[in-house]
Amino acid sequence: YPSRLANVLRLAAEKGGYGDPMPEGLGRSIAGHFTFGGYVAQVVDVEVTPNGDLKVLRVVGAVDIGQVVNPNGVKAQHEGGIMDGLSTALRLAINIEGGRVTDANFDTYKLMRIADAPRDIETHIVENDFPPAGMGEMGLPPLAPALANAIYQACGKRIRDLPIADQLRA
Repeated sequence: YPSRLANVLRLAAEKGGYGDPMPEGLGRSIAGHFTFGGYVAQVVDVEVTPNGDLKVLRVVGAVDIGQVVNPNGVKAQHEGGIMDGLSTALRLAINIEGGRVTDANFDTYKLMRIADAPRDIETHIVENDFPPAGMGEMGLPPLAPALANAIYQACGKRIRDLPIADQLRA
């Protein structure tokens, strides 16, 4: 149902202030996704300093998975997907040298730290009578495109490869 995807995009845009002017150095973008029979959209706000430091300030999401049985579970899944998506987009990579993986343990595999987490995460659930669908990891897929375009809005740099973290200082 394309109308359901359009609806979550509209709701996320409204709740996230998409389209409102942003001060210099700040950016905001939106992306949406369909999977598991459900729809999700996210607005991501970032700050990029002149020296290339990135801070994800806020993520506002709208979710339509039909009839919701456990709203707290939906919010937890959405927020977890956002955190996983940020960790993946910002730093996660498997590095190989000489045919061997160099990241042998978590001390070198750069998972997101608490300091990198957004200050605010909002989840808005669409209420309707469609049959329930799965939430799963729906919060992950729209995060990277919204993040990359918010970075472009903030500093004019296009991100075309992941992970992002080291590209802003290049």
